[in-house]
Amino acid sequence: MLLYNLLMRMTRAHKTLLILALDVVVAPISLLLALHIVGLSWVLANQNVIEAALMFGSVAIVAMGAALILGLHHVRLNSYDMACAGLSSLAALAVAVIGGTLVQLFGIEIPLRAWIATAACNSLLSIGARALARQVLLAVYRRGDNRLRIVIYGAGQTGQQLAAALKTDRTTEIIGFVDDNPTLQSQTVSGLRVHSPIKIKSLCDKMQVDRVILAMPSVSLPRQRQISRRLNEMGCETRLLPSFADMMNRSAENEEQRFDANAVLNRARLEDQIPQTGESYAGKVVMITGAGGSIGSELCRQIVACKPRKIVLVDHSEFALYAISKELNALNRKIKIASILLSVTDRKGMERVMRSKGVQVVLHAAAYKHVPMVENNEIAGLWNNVFGTKITAEAARAVGVERFILVSTDKAVRPSNVMGASKRLAELVIQDLATRNGGTRFSMVRFGNVLGSSGSIIPLFEEQIAAGGPVTVTHPEVTRFFMTIPEASRLVLLAGSFTRGGDVFVLDMGQPVRIAQVARQMIEASGYSVRDNDNKNGDIEIRYIGLRPGEKLHEELLIGQDMLTTPHPKILRARESHLSEIQVASALNDLRLAIEAGDTDAARAAAFKWSMPDDDFGGQTTAQLIS
Repeated sequence: MLLYNLLMRMTRAHKTLLILALDVVVAPISLLLALHIVGLSWVLANQNVIEAALMFGSVAIVAMGAALILGLHHVRLNSYDMACAGLSSLAALAVAVIGGTLVQLFGIEIPLRAWIATAACNSLLSIGARALARQVLLAVYRRGDNRLRIVIYGAGQTGQQLAAALKTDRTTEIIGFVDDNPTLQSQTVSGLRVHSPIKIKSLCDKMQVDRVILAMPSVSLPRQRQISRRLNEMGCETRLLPSFADMMNRSAENEEQRFDANAVLNRARLEDQIPQTGESYAGKVVMITGAGGSIGSELCRQIVACKPRKIVLVDHSEFALYAISKELNALNRKIKIASILLSVTDRKGMERVMRSKGVQVVLHAAAYKHVPMVENNEIAGLWNNVFGTKITAEAARAVGVERFILVSTDKAVRPSNVMGASKRLAELVIQDLATRNGGTRFSMVRFGNVLGSSGSIIPLFEEQIAAGGPVTVTHPEVTRFFMTIPEASRLVLLAGSFTRGGDVFVLDMGQPVRIAQVARQMIEASGYSVRDNDNKNGDIEIRYIGLRPGEKLHEELLIGQDMLTTPHPKILRARESHLSEIQVASALNDLRLAIEAGDTDAARAAAFKWSMPDDDFGGQTTAQLIS
């Protein structure tokens, strides 16, 4: 530790002088050693002190001059390589030639073979002394530092280059290589032992390895990530290393490809075809519930373009509300933004905000939409989605809001899960309110899966592909309708401009898309191949895990077949029957009692009982009731 502290206090100038002194000392020693090797030690016996001093002093001075001219004293020990060794040999030759010439001028006769031996000895001693000094210094430095102990997975060119680079790093210690190639295992490469992958766990434990670096750029990225995941499961921290050539030559074409989510649409995209709806919202005070969500935030962006007088953002997530508020203020500082941290189930709070802000249009996007999450949290999902909608809609009606638009989902059609049942009940609440006298026009818009939204398959598949697979699909034949977030948001805004009261708007979404095909498209678009029975050497596997509780094989957008047109040919108005006012009150009462009792079975039973297809209600259509 004392030597370590001494070295750490030395300046670069001190270290340079030490290296120069090393060359000066090595030259006379080389001459002395050479004389003994060639059997000329008697030459020293025949010299007096002055002659001996002249002889050894000459080679020392020449050695110092050669080192200064060739710059050997500026070469760092940890950078000393074969090229520097060549310079040392050149310096040794200069010592022999120039030093021998000077000694001859002093009248000291030494045979030529002695100077040849001197050059050889000086070269070997100079190189050896530097190599030894470097090892000693590295050992001292490493003893003083907390070294990072690493294993390099891959003993190929990249692994060897990495090992060569790290050998001069005093903060790391290379334990060895690991390689899948049986011919390399138990061999020594770059001075390091190559181990089999099956021994990596015991190697890491025994040698207290801190990190495994995967140096296999020729292996596909999914395969590297699979190895990395397996090592992480063993408790080994891993890093992926590209080849040095790739790092230098990488271009935009070599970057990992991003999947175009719109490629899964089985129809033309419509956001550019849907007309602007600015006149319906210009100068208005617009409230958006669930403003921080995927659909809610896009509604906010599109509403800004409509130039409303004020936008009232409502969300119960502090961070989501902060993020969308910050974004909207950056988009247009002239539009007033009111950020309200509030739950839609707060009756007094919702009515107070609507009244104080003078809200004229409500876009209700707040809902719990993740099917498995709501399936396992029935009480919270039903309370938020059903009663949150009821409370918000009744508050809008009480304060005289002009238009209320509910964002719904295709899972509300003949629901097979709690989330779908909750959204169907929310639709029935809005349809019921639309039949009553009042100035508020209620409507809803129903669409399929939204590409890129939180919890959707696109981000999930991207994560799975990035991790090397497998990509998980519930069933080989499962299908879904898809639309983009801008399309869905524009459709909601159009519903607000087309509504006459009690409308259910749907988009002509073409043919449903097979999820398995989406998975295959995403894998191939990312530059990989699918591993299956036909391609056992593929990169990423598609694994079928079975339908989750409450999931359908196929989704629907319509309950009946009675459709009306709208000003846009791709947007249709559904004519659907619904519950009577008494039935809605009974459904909500049953559900409320179950929720208040915390009875999940009763809550599920009530939700599915009252969210059955309209054909089983025996009721009238909304259009008939309104007319």
